[in-house]
Amino acid sequence: MHLLRLGPLGHEIPAVAEAGATYDLRSLTADVDGAFLAADGVARVREALVAGTLPVLQHPERLRRGAPVARPAAVICIGQNYAAHAAESGAEPPSTPIVFLKHPNTVVGPDDTLPVPPGAERLDWEVELGVVIGRAASYLASPEEALAHVAGYTAVDDVSERSWQLDESLGQWSKGKCGPGFAPTGPALVPADELDAGDLRLRSWVNGEPRQDSTTADMIFDVAYLVWHLSQYMTLEPGDLICTGTPQGVALSGRFPYLRDGDVVEVEIAGVGRQRHVVADAVVPAAPAVGTLDRTPVAR
Repeated sequence: MHLLRLGPLGHEIPAVAEAGATYDLRSLTADVDGAFLAADGVARVREALVAGTLPVLQHPERLRRGAPVARPAAVICIGQNYAAHAAESGAEPPSTPIVFLKHPNTVVGPDDTLPVPPGAERLDWEVELGVVIGRAASYLASPEEALAHVAGYTAVDDVSERSWQLDESLGQWSKGKCGPGFAPTGPALVPADELDAGDLRLRSWVNGEPRQDSTTADMIFDVAYLVWHLSQYMTLEPGDLICTGTPQGVALSGRFPYLRDGDVVEVEIAGVGRQRHVVADAVVPAAPAVGTLDRTPVAR
């Protein structure tokens, strides 16, 4: 079962794909969001599928694929969670999870254009397993409790501008992680009990050439540990997105060029699906010319 959001930006239709068909979920919910997940949304969708009460969504392939969860309140990221990636970054594997945040407005659809911000010279890709929280988690007693708080899994490209991340953030990383569109997410949210998060293949390509190829079995800190660990420092809420780190094979390694206008990035996680986004120079609105300010009196 794949939970989807399909349609124009800001007007996505909640949907579910199952057994070769796609069904409209608007009879159950206005959107796939934290409130829906917290209200046993996944179980309700399953019940409706069994009952046969969901209408078929016609021609879903013609619709834009949006991020599968709307408006996450938080996007929490884990750095250097694969030993080989830590090594290619010139660092030792961490002894405790490295945590940083992306602005929630970085979350876009899996196929949306990836804009190159003005001045960006070291734009990089990072395929990551995304964990979506389904139940609030705070001060969990052990990692064994953690997976009960996970709604499902998705794919994320944790886009980074490396100069801003490493040279201009004084070790905090956020400046290089929060550009518009820096978290293409999806295409689907797969319920947690339908995937083994500890053994999923992750891959990425740039212009059709392989870049990353690994599995989540190589993560230093697994999903259960990460959710438990984060819950000691913050309250995780339904709909929150955790990006669990990326394997080796990024441009930061020095083996590949950074992204440029016209490049095509694809990332894929087995069982979740593949993203494809085109890199394009951002369009920056022109500043109004001096003296053109409209000073027409406003009626009061």
